[in-house]
Formats: sequence, C-alpha cells, structure tokens
Amino acid sequence: MALDKRFLLYASGIFICYFYFGILQERITRGKYGEGETQEKFTYTLALVFVQCVVNFAYAKIMLSTVMKQGEDKTSRMYYASSALTYLLAMVCSNMALQWVNYPTQVVGKSCKPIPVMILGVLFGNKSYPMAKYLFILTVVLGVAMFMYKDKPVSAKQEVDSGIGIGEILLILSLIMDGLTGAIQERMKTEYQSKSGHMMLYMNLWSVGYLAFALLITGEMFDFAGFISRHPFVLWDLTTFSIASALGQFFIFRMIADYGALPCSIVTTTRKFFTVMASVLYFGNQLSGRQWTGAVLVFAGLTMDSVYGKKKAPKKS
Repeated sequence: MALDKRFLLYASGIFICYFYFGILQERITRGKYGEGETQEKFTYTLALVFVQCVVNFAYAKIMLSTVMKQGEDKTSRMYYASSALTYLLAMVCSNMALQWVNYPTQVVGKSCKPIPVMILGVLFGNKSYPMAKYLFILTVVLGVAMFMYKDKPVSAKQEVDSGIGIGEILLILSLIMDGLTGAIQERMKTEYQSKSGHMMLYMNLWSVGYLAFALLITGEMFDFAGFISRHPFVLWDLTTFSIASALGQFFIFRMIADYGALPCSIVTTTRKFFTVMASVLYFGNQLSGRQWTGAVLVFAGLTMDSVYGKKKAPKKS
C-alpha cells in the first residue's frame, strides 16, 4: 500500500508540475503585455531558457549533494560542451516555436522525439530496433501528420496565425537537436558510464555559459531587463516556470529510481495528452476532429512503444 501511495505521489507531482509548467510557458510566450497601443509580446527566448537553465543547474547541484549522490564524474568535458549546445538549441527552438504555434501543437510535435533518436541510432550508433518499435513510431508519425496538416485558411488573419510553417520548422530543428543530444549522451554512457545527475549539472552549467555570452553579444540581456522593468510580474512567472520544470524532473528521477523507466514513460506520455486537453480548455486553443484523432494516435503510439517496444534487437554486425 505504501508503494502505491508513493507511486501516486510521484505521478501526481509529474502531472501538477508540468501542468503548471505548460500553462506558464504558453502564458509567457503567447501573452500580450501592456494596454492599448503599447501592448507587446514576450520575445526573449534566450533569456527565458537562461532562467530555466540556471534553476536546473541549482536543482542538480542540490540533488547531487543530498539525495542523488553519484560519486566522481570522469566524463570528458568536451562531451558536456557539445551535448549542452545541442540541448540548448533544442530548448531555444522549442520555446521560440511558441511564438507561431500554440502549446498543443508544440507538445504533439515534441512527442516525435523518439524518431530522430532512432534514425541517428541506426545511422551512427550501429543500432537495430524490433519491427514492433518501427510500427509504433509509424503510428506516431501518422498522428503528427494528421495533427499538423493545415486546412485551407478561411481568412487572412488565420493564415497569419497558422505561422506559415515557421513554428513547425523550429519544432523540426528542435527534434533534430534532441536526436543529436541523445546520440552524444549514449556515447557518454558507453565510454564513461555517465550518470543522469552529472549530465544535468554540467549540461546546464555549459548552457548557462553559452546563453550568458549570447545574451551579451545580441544585446537581448538589456532588452530583457527593460521588458522586466515595464512588466515586473513576468519575473515571478519565469521563476515559477523554471521551478516547476525542475521539480517535475525530481519526480521523474524518483519514479525511475523506484519503479523503473516503463511506468515513468507511461505517466509522462499520459501527462502530455492531458496537458493538450488543459491547454484547449484554459486558453481556448480549438482543435478540429482530425487534430484530436492525430493527437490520440500520437499518444497511443508512444504508450504502446513504452509498453511493448523496449525489447532490444541484436546490434548490426
């Protein structure tokens, strides 16, 4: 009974933290600030990711010194530097996409993450996967195609709101970066047996460094400071947004440690679907029947892959 209560605690923590995270992410990136003609949008993606990486780094530091002690780390710093760059680009593209697409589209698009991971694994990692996994991922691809397909716009405003493909292109770039990050992390695990806590710590540390440099060079740091001075309440949203992300990761790590990756992947996949539903209800992001069908196919494929697609095929000779 105690184990069941703990499982419910972890699952509830994942749902609540990422539900709040999703609401804040959409509110920050798609909201309008100010009144009348002085209204403006939040366009400071680098600053947004910078705050998130700082909080993630602090979280990893605290966890490694308390409940996640993982010993000495001997991983090459070049691996951390390269994986941090791809990890950072994935987050920047994903957050930037929200300026053109709504949150449900971002969630469904990012659910395709296994696809580039598989492709890069086959091309560069000498990996092979069982046929069932290909079928489940094909279901995901079909669902995403149905969800992303744009009906002919009925007005010029809808055509602009559709983002003319910019948001989708950014999501594709984000997925490619996710795949590269996964490939680099696989090498780290194989060569150095790198632990998750160390990865999170050093990848976020490098990301903070990259972003600080980028914010200074682009001048976004000063524009962001001006935006905060005009709308100081946004700083609270940014901080709680990042804390929700870090706490969500804590519950994910605990669930993996106590129950394994399979129950965790099912919970996180289910969470994404309910996040889409919450975004539709909370922000009025209307979806067509075709998009709902596509979303169901995506999450059904991911869930089936979590349950039945984990069996490893032999490596290519």
